[in-house]
Amino acid sequence: MKYSNQKDKSNIRRLSVTFSLIVLGVLLVVLGISVLTAFLLDSLGVLSSADGFNATQITIFMAISSVVMGTAISIITTKMILSPLNMIISKLKSLSNGNFGTRVDFDKIVSRVPSFLELSTVFNKLSEELKNTEMLRSDFINNFSHEFKTPIVSIAGFAKLLKKGNLTDEQKKQYLDAIEEESLRLSYMATNVLHLTKIENQTILTDLTTYNVSEQLRSCILILEPKWAKKDIEFQLDLNEYTINANEELLKQVWINLIDNAIKFSKAGNPIAIKASDIKDYIFVSFTNYGTEIAPDAKTKIFNKFYQSDLSHSTEGNGIGLAVVKKIVDLHKGTITVTSENQSVTFTVTIPKRTDTQN
Repeated sequence: MKYSNQKDKSNIRRLSVTFSLIVLGVLLVVLGISVLTAFLLDSLGVLSSADGFNATQITIFMAISSVVMGTAISIITTKMILSPLNMIISKLKSLSNGNFGTRVDFDKIVSRVPSFLELSTVFNKLSEELKNTEMLRSDFINNFSHEFKTPIVSIAGFAKLLKKGNLTDEQKKQYLDAIEEESLRLSYMATNVLHLTKIENQTILTDLTTYNVSEQLRSCILILEPKWAKKDIEFQLDLNEYTINANEELLKQVWINLIDNAIKFSKAGNPIAIKASDIKDYIFVSFTNYGTEIAPDAKTKIFNKFYQSDLSHSTEGNGIGLAVVKKIVDLHKGTITVTSENQSVTFTVTIPKRTDTQN
């Protein structure tokens, strides 16, 4: 690290000398032009001894002035430009080493320059975003490890009990059902991770088809029957028949994630309402569940990767499902919003009836 700092200082000094030489070079060019002009005027008789000046005197005066001005300008520019540059280089190195708390704070004089003010603002925003991303990544690793470990331990435990034998048919069925449920849970988590990885950098939608989205919603509800039947949940459906042009497989992931999320946070016995409507070229699909409200500060974060509003892990989840939903909806040039009041939560997806393939 000491060697690196010495190298940085050496580079800055070299840059300072180079900059100073450039300034002096420019001034010398100006001096040369001034001298040639003075000699030309002298030769034409414009300058005369009667004026108290001659070409030689003007040349000496210009030379001294250039040296003084060049030195002063070099010192000022080195302090005002190269010193902040040195700070930026140092802060960038600190940021690249993982110190996401690094911030740029110029002094009052430098901060008055719009470019430096904008530079510090952008740098500090970048640092904050990297810090938040790192915190989310760290939380995700911890949470995801926890979420994966729980079903694996359960599967291993029930398998061990089955190996011992001496179980009734009812017990065997119970243990096998638990193994199946935990296996599906693992599969669901792994699928969400794969989906997120797949669509993370996708910018163009492909495989667009025209199909009945209302029928697709009903199909997704049936797929998740084991989950909502277990909690004695009934669905209140208000689905007229709507046809859209979109990526059928991707939108299926949206509906399954939102329905699964509604089931997850619904209290047993409470209904889930799904409503579809349209206005002109857009379709609106809302999912309402009754149970725990979403905190106001969490509404802006729940679509972030790895974010989990339930830090107690009392509910299943890994902070990926809603991030997948948001990305897919964005790809379709749609929007998703969330409202929460009176012990209810409503997610509303707005999506064009026809998706433009030129994203």
